Amino acid sequence: MSKRQWALMAASLVSIIYGVTFTIAKDVMPQFIEPFGFIVLRVGGSVLLFWMVSFFGAKEKIAKNDFPRIIAAAFFGVALNMLTFFKGLSYTSPIMGAVLMVTTPMIVLILSSIIMKEKMLKRKVFGIILGLAGTISLILYGKSMINAPNEMLGNLLVFINAISYGFYLIIVKKLMDKYNAFTFVKWIYSFGFLMVLPFGWGEFDAVNWDLVPTDIYWKIGFVVVFSTFLTYLLNLVSMRELKPTTVAVFIYLQPLFATVFAISLGKDELSWVKIGSAILIFAGVYLVTQKKK
Repeated sequence: MSKRQWALMAASLVSIIYGVTFTIAKDVMPQFIEPFGFIVLRVGGSVLLFWMVSFFGAKEKIAKNDFPRIIAAAFFGVALNMLTFFKGLSYTSPIMGAVLMVTTPMIVLILSSIIMKEKMLKRKVFGIILGLAGTISLILYGKSMINAPNEMLGNLLVFINAISYGFYLIIVKKLMDKYNAFTFVKWIYSFGFLMVLPFGWGEFDAVNWDLVPTDIYWKIGFVVVFSTFLTYLLNLVSMRELKPTTVAVFIYLQPLFATVFAISLGKDELSWVKIGSAILIFAGVYLVTQKKK
């Protein structure tokens, strides 16, 4: 199997994990822990894991002039990304939040063409539009636009989240070309933890751990180990071989895998609209991930 195939497999696995996470995280928040408190737990737990694993990895020294890029990656990829998404979802409806989140590949395509001078190939643009159409129809079908106390502010925050993640994918690409992933990801999360701590410490401190059931501890562990630690590593592995636009388009698969997981648990039902949406999404991802001959 080629390095590119491994990278595509890593990006697919990230989408599967995130798809499962939507259902698992909803069991934890906000009943047992508030969103910002959960972010502190996610990032803090991942910092410990990244530092522990880094002792077994390659020993590289980061150049001082690369730390501003690492801090920027921490701001866009961890702090702003997570805080605006969770806060935005608390204000807008989950459906609108999910629709806005999947605009990330479009944003990355535009940012890549401006910042990295990447050519906007017609095939990629068409693939992104196909995937976007499939994802939006999947998210919107059979859902009602309710539970949105401040939809305008919520939508703005989720859109900022999408732009933020787009910047992160582009910023981190140069670090990937220069260092081993374990060398700098621990620093990205360390700086990110310091950034989210003032926002989430109060909510984290308010958790009554005696009232948290054992199964919720397991679900928190899943989100920290798999949905945060492992997904960021897999994303970095995929970015070593793939362009930011290609990595971003896998976001379209997340609602699809979330639906498949919900159907398997008996919480959702299969329909022709969902099958049609799946075909559009896979067609879009296929077009974007095909390498130019």
